[in-house]
Amino acid sequence: MTVNPDKPIKFSSLHRLQWEEAQQKYIILYPEGMVELNQSSAEILKLCDGSRNLAQIVSELELKFATSGLTNDISAFLEVALKNGWIQQN
Repeated sequence: MTVNPDKPIKFSSLHRLQWEEAQQKYIILYPEGMVELNQSSAEILKLCDGSRNLAQIVSELELKFATSGLTNDISAFLEVALKNGWIQQN
């Protein structure tokens, strides 16, 4: 299972991405538990709304953080997210 760079990426409806005030970080909630996210992971997942593909997510984050060369890191994280069921592609 790999991320198709041409297809939109959507956060899984079986999980919930939310800000956890007590921990001052984003988390993923799902029936079996919880995953704490670092800032980079949360920024990527917030853009997985079903309207953007890999290149669009990379472009937005490179613009937001005034940097370049994020494709490999974002792709690697999205592969993990897909394997864990956090994101989906149709």
